[in-house]
Amino acid sequence: MKNAFRRLGRRLAVRIKPAVDAVVGLFVASVLRLIRHFDRLWISDGASRLVRAVGPRLREHHLGRKNLRAAFPAKSSDEIENILQGVWDNLGRVGAEFAHLDRLWPFVEYSPEIEARFHQLRTDGKPALIFAAHLANWELPAVIAAKNGLDAMILYRRPNIGTVADAVIDIRQGSMGTLVPTNFDAPVRLARALSEGRHVAMLVDQHYVNGAEVTFFGRRCLANPLMAMLARQVECPIHGTRVIRLGRYRFRAELTEAITPARAADGRIDIQGTMQVITSVVEEWVREYPAQWLWLHRRWR
Repeated sequence: MKNAFRRLGRRLAVRIKPAVDAVVGLFVASVLRLIRHFDRLWISDGASRLVRAVGPRLREHHLGRKNLRAAFPAKSSDEIENILQGVWDNLGRVGAEFAHLDRLWPFVEYSPEIEARFHQLRTDGKPALIFAAHLANWELPAVIAAKNGLDAMILYRRPNIGTVADAVIDIRQGSMGTLVPTNFDAPVRLARALSEGRHVAMLVDQHYVNGAEVTFFGRRCLANPLMAMLARQVECPIHGTRVIRLGRYRFRAELTEAITPARAADGRIDIQGTMQVITSVVEEWVREYPAQWLWLHRRWR
């Protein structure tokens, strides 16, 4: 009898899931459209207050505390909690800013050096790989690139719920470059784009099963090796980009010079060594602004 009820429950779940997904997708799309009608700063401040109040009650807060204690053993408990408050503040603002992505780029500043570096990247006619991390508003680098005419393909993880994914794509598509979901043919599409002289960008600071083993804050973890694999195949420059949150509503964008990849004895790019070089750059970024990185996910496993 129990098995019969379980089978019935599974069949009902399969039939109901599309309807539930559709409702969730409609809700998300409606909320995002509604937020666009409100003042961005008002929504951002409200989301920050809400998430800072709710976040510490969630299990992710304990995970973030554990991660921070391991990464910064010399910091006091108060310092760790202050960083976590900043993490929740940033996360709330990122969520509120998502509906306003196409309106944020006028609030981004650059140094003359970074502007010149970006201009060269955009006009030299050469392919390049660009890595980023979950710092400040991590959606903004792709928006900035598109607004300034950089031809780029952006690798992204598609949300599990199809209708939510459609709502997200609807917002991203109009303000970013060409979006490439992380499916089986993504490496081929990205390699082809590089061979055509285009630019390819992706986030590199998440756990990746069967990835390249690297050290991040003195602890071993796995990194997606795709960027180093593409660089090995196409032999193109690798740059890092990040956005730094400046107070409530302004940002500063940065673009590194081309990093020097690690090479094997035969002269070819070494996958693991190059991913370590990239990971070390990200670690430097996080050390500089620890409250703007997403400490709430399981980077180390």
